[in-house]
Amino acid sequence: MKPPIDVAILTESRYLNPVDDSEYVLNVLWEDDLLKKALERLGLKVIRVDWADPDVDWLSIKAAVFRTTWDYFDRFDEFVAWLDHVEPLLEFINPISQIRWNMDKWYLKDLEERGVKVVDTYYIKKGETRFLKDIFLNRDWEEAILKPTVAGAARHTYKFNLQNVHELEDTFAELIQHEDFMLQPFQQSVLKKGEISLMVIGGEFTHAILKKAKKGDFRVQDDFGGTVHNYEPNHLEIEFAEQAVQACDTLPAYARVDMMWDNWGDLAISELELIEPELWFRENVRAAEKLATEIKKRIDESSEFL
Repeated sequence: MKPPIDVAILTESRYLNPVDDSEYVLNVLWEDDLLKKALERLGLKVIRVDWADPDVDWLSIKAAVFRTTWDYFDRFDEFVAWLDHVEPLLEFINPISQIRWNMDKWYLKDLEERGVKVVDTYYIKKGETRFLKDIFLNRDWEEAILKPTVAGAARHTYKFNLQNVHELEDTFAELIQHEDFMLQPFQQSVLKKGEISLMVIGGEFTHAILKKAKKGDFRVQDDFGGTVHNYEPNHLEIEFAEQAVQACDTLPAYARVDMMWDNWGDLAISELELIEPELWFRENVRAAEKLATEIKKRIDESSEFL
């Protein structure tokens, strides 16, 4: 029997029926609604649900697309258990194998092995007993960023150098007992220019934005006062983003490629977001329509084999 719902747009409880009417929340609702209406114009029946809602009947849904599930990294074990539960019940966009791969930033190592230039990264496995200073000294970097391999919104993200690394030792010793971390050289272009984000849908670039940190900070996320600006990428940046997406095992329906010009003057990826990236549809409404078309195409193709 055909499921009555074609697509579920996945969000989280904070954004399902929010009481907060801040500009941030209104943008979340607006962009989810742009995609919902674009899908409905293609004749699809669409709902918007909290991924963690225990009352959702997943068997009544044909496909689900991750959008604003921005609590998954704070509820990671619960999220993984939920994925295990729903995997056999419906189709996911992007594919669930890709979601699992992209949840942990060890994926950057895979991209590098496939010929994609990524920000230089040193991985520190859970349980490490060395001092952070000793690890840092072996890297020959002036400044570094420390962050978990599973993270979002700059969770447990620290910038340090040789002069102040001692201030992080106790924090690092505690955190590394619970999860893997990664160490990267701090890229000066983040302060000078910002971080570039290119949206790629169906393998093709659609639009871009530039994220800048507030004065005195290094974090570009709006949670910490970062700002978003229109950006016109050059052909090298567009080609680089599209090639990075093509390096995935299967072509994702949507991706956000975060990149920068690194300390050596090369384009490098800081993150390839395939799970729940903010896609800034408000900057390009046609991109929501393009994603809706891509989602419908994939649903139709999967239906041919049922």
